[in-house]
Amino acid sequence: MKPEVQEELQPLFDQCIQDAIDGRITRLDDSHWPPVVVSSQGAPFEVWQLLRAWTEIQRAETLDAEKAIAFSENLRRQSRWGEIDHHLLDMLKRELQEKYFVATGDEDDRFWDREYSLKPGIRAEQIPEPLLRFACYVAVSYKVYGLDFQYLDANYLFGLVEKVRPDMVKKLREHGTGRLPLSLQKRKTEHFTASANDAFAVIRITARDNTEECCHEVLDYLCEILEQEDFPRSYAVEFKGPEKSYLPITGLPKKGVNQLFACAVQYPGLHPLMERYARLAMRQYEQYTNLSDEQCALPGSFAVFALGMLGQEWWQLVWDYLDLCDDEHSHLQEKFLREYVKQFGFTADTVPVFVRGVLSMQNMKYSKDYAAWMANAESLDALLEAKIHLSEIVPSGFSSDEDDDDDEGEEPAEETEASPEEVLQYAWETVCYVIWGKASAKGGQKVVEAAPEELRERYQEIFQ
Repeated sequence: MKPEVQEELQPLFDQCIQDAIDGRITRLDDSHWPPVVVSSQGAPFEVWQLLRAWTEIQRAETLDAEKAIAFSENLRRQSRWGEIDHHLLDMLKRELQEKYFVATGDEDDRFWDREYSLKPGIRAEQIPEPLLRFACYVAVSYKVYGLDFQYLDANYLFGLVEKVRPDMVKKLREHGTGRLPLSLQKRKTEHFTASANDAFAVIRITARDNTEECCHEVLDYLCEILEQEDFPRSYAVEFKGPEKSYLPITGLPKKGVNQLFACAVQYPGLHPLMERYARLAMRQYEQYTNLSDEQCALPGSFAVFALGMLGQEWWQLVWDYLDLCDDEHSHLQEKFLREYVKQFGFTADTVPVFVRGVLSMQNMKYSKDYAAWMANAESLDALLEAKIHLSEIVPSGFSSDEDDDDDEGEEPAEETEASPEEVLQYAWETVCYVIWGKASAKGGQKVVEAAPEELRERYQEIFQ
């Protein structure tokens, strides 16, 4: 009996757990938080209650992998992975890691940074296979549904399994989970060969030529994969083609995915298909996993950059893309924005995109070129218009992250949420800093004083 379940409700609670295993639960509605599911008998219970009760009674020796996976999957579908994963991970730490493994390394390290080996006297064959299968299921789910940094949890679980059953992990590494259609797991045509692994979130493509037909087939293949609900949304595209040409944007990583879209964008007939791929790929908080932290980017970035550099007909795609960029983990758009305004200038069309882009990431670098490109009446008027409509331009996830430093010896002030006006003021100051650097401080006094007389009034309005 769990303390949060009244005694008279226990039979209904137990039935709801069984219904979760059998796939007979439904979500009450989206207004309840934490999520609530309803049993086949109409009894509502919160998801966390079911998970805590179920995980607490699971034991390594008796775990039924099929039932455990069914229970977890059905609750995930009725809520989300982020509501259930920590319960499952804690259970596996207890029943797999702590029961069978000894950890080495600094005790202050996070669990995924430590090394593990079997406890003395424990043989690999003593660890129940169903427990290992369930650990693989949870690891794959972290890859598919988890946030980008939760690959650490996936690797931790895969690492434990690999210590005793390397064949299990090898099978997943070579063939994935088996849920992808065979035509997507492997594909070979006259123009390219490819494979997709949903367990390790990687798509490998080798193109035999750079023709429009080849690029069309490759893009179709990528779109088909991303239309699969269970394929991970953070993934790697490893592309190899016969010619190493890249998008004409300084600073972009010279990776295969760059090469792919540099080739595809040459063919106007493929542009709608490139947009289709980009819109399937773009998901907030996701990223290409084979780019470095300094070059991290939202999936679909290279397709957006390639089309965006063609002109304003792709304005809406770029606009939507910048709204989805995670300001902590997306940085590559800075390279695109610089090339974008360098090519098209600061105009009524490009300034809103530039402003939105500046605010889509943290700490975009100041460049004196921006001030030079802005120093004309048309560009300044466009910036003033953007200031008027700033609330419509700011990305939906933007907020002020200024740190209010407390004076030494004083009690820290209670945190208060910034008002909408304060957020917009901070946003505008950020934009001005990227364009004019330190000269934008103190109301842009230095910028205004140095401005030509015929433009001075516009500069004053910008910094008011």
